[in-house]
Amino acid sequence: MCGIVAYVGPKDAAPILLEGLQRLEYRGYDSAGVVVSNKGLKVRKVKGRVADLAKVVPVRFKGGLGIGHTRWATHGVPSDVNAHPHLSADERIAVVHNGIIENAGELRAKLEADGVVFASETDTEVLAHLIAAAVDENESLEEAVRKTLKSIVGTYGIAVIDAERPGEVVVARNGSPIVLGIGEKEMFAASDVAALVRYTRQVVHLEDGELAVLKADGFHTFASDARETAKEPLTVDWDAGHYDTGGYEHYLLKEISEQPETMTRTMSGRLDERFHVAHLGGLNMDARETRGFRRVKIIGCGSAYYSGQIGAQLIEELARIPSDAEPASEFRYRNPVVDPDTLYVAISQSGETYDTLAAVQELKRKGGRVIGIVNAVGSAIAREVDGGIYLHAGPEVSVASTKAFTSTSVAFALLALHLGRVRDLSPADGRRIVEGLRKLPGQIEQILGQGERIAELAKKYAPHPSMMFVGRVRGYPVAREGAQKLKEISYVHAEAYPASELKHGPLALIGPDMPTVAIVPDDELLDKNLTTLGEIRARGGQVLMVGHREPDAKLADDVIVIPKNEIELDPILLTIPLQLFAYHAAVALGRDVDKPRNLAKSVTVE
Repeated sequence: MCGIVAYVGPKDAAPILLEGLQRLEYRGYDSAGVVVSNKGLKVRKVKGRVADLAKVVPVRFKGGLGIGHTRWATHGVPSDVNAHPHLSADERIAVVHNGIIENAGELRAKLEADGVVFASETDTEVLAHLIAAAVDENESLEEAVRKTLKSIVGTYGIAVIDAERPGEVVVARNGSPIVLGIGEKEMFAASDVAALVRYTRQVVHLEDGELAVLKADGFHTFASDARETAKEPLTVDWDAGHYDTGGYEHYLLKEISEQPETMTRTMSGRLDERFHVAHLGGLNMDARETRGFRRVKIIGCGSAYYSGQIGAQLIEELARIPSDAEPASEFRYRNPVVDPDTLYVAISQSGETYDTLAAVQELKRKGGRVIGIVNAVGSAIAREVDGGIYLHAGPEVSVASTKAFTSTSVAFALLALHLGRVRDLSPADGRRIVEGLRKLPGQIEQILGQGERIAELAKKYAPHPSMMFVGRVRGYPVAREGAQKLKEISYVHAEAYPASELKHGPLALIGPDMPTVAIVPDDELLDKNLTTLGEIRARGGQVLMVGHREPDAKLADDVIVIPKNEIELDPILLTIPLQLFAYHAAVALGRDVDKPRNLAKSVTVE
């Protein structure tokens, strides 16, 4: 969940490390640090952000080799001492680490019994001392790292330097991403391509259990058994401009505003107007194989899971295949029954979400057919699955997912259309869905045009300590995602329930201090939803309705009216005003919108 940057080459490493760490701050942070090699190791690290670190890095902090880190605490409180990099006792070895070493306590106890004195509370410091001991046995740095990692239980992405080998960096991966960047007579490494694209677009992704040695003139990779591995560089489509705010006050507002464009990219080249079908060649399945599936199981975490709920509804309605969604973090631990006639779909914007990746690996081990819906090309999940759909939404920097959420929902609409047309979805219904998908970008533009009014509503409701979100069937996952957005960026407590469940308990919470955001699409459940609004108002609750028409004034205090699409696609549009509502509520409350407390963009640890 933290950020790693490494550099070796002819330039001063410190400015490159600091700039790279700034690009990675969206992943999560509580402290930051850098170390460069120049006649010994020079270290600076602080509790706080990269900007705080930059203030304590002196101008004459020279060295063409270095590693840096932004930390999200797992072992030990945020502090200068617990910040990375961590050094061995003789200050020869420096390590930065993402992940969790599960047997750190046992290893620490053995080292302390041998007289090692620890400076921090972290699990990472164990690595520095173990690698130093291995190097002292006349091992090369790469061999010392390889042997040390054999004793490690847990997940890691690491970068290691040795003061006595100022021309090389050793990196390794197991469950936490490491990407190499190939420059001109210089090499980079990072936990995310965001730190690399300013300098190079040629990258290599390490696999789990793989290590690499970086020198200015190139790199080589090898497995944990020392066997050399061959890697082919990929060209990254994104560049540094994708990571700028583009004149918007926050990345989140930029990414909300980009959705007409990102949705268009997700659909580009995939809609067939002649046969009213979706072309998804990346699934790597022919029509006969596709017809053989009798169930669809979708797994993801957080907003990805909620988009999976929307996806399950789309697949059931359009393809008439039983479908459901489940949190990947739960799925991987409950020893699920893996059926050969079930299609499994894994969702992850980053393609590195640890719980989802582990679930995919378990499914593959049991013979399951797994496809992925991911945004990051070449990511771990994209490489692990049998096929899938790339979102092409561009980098999503803000911690709260917006454009990736809607692009994922559109990808599910494409998948549902594809599955449906192979089965029993008529050409007429196929045409209807294709035409509806074509309308989405323009309709989102219309919703974005209501930004000022939604901002005023957000200011009105933001002072309330709690809010309820409700919806029925298609509207329920929209309500869940709306509550998620509000709580994660504004810190206003929000709960989501099926509207039909209110009388079974949650109605007890309704009152003047608990406003309700009601998702009320103009569908076959409209009358039932309006009845629910009446029940809430009868108990003194305020109602903000999001739907397609103005209701009786007695049923809602405020209404956000959005354009109507096909009923199956309406949930995609209904999420947009909730994103704007959460954003403006967070701004009104003075929150750090792009970097909400305690959260990270890519969850690469359990």
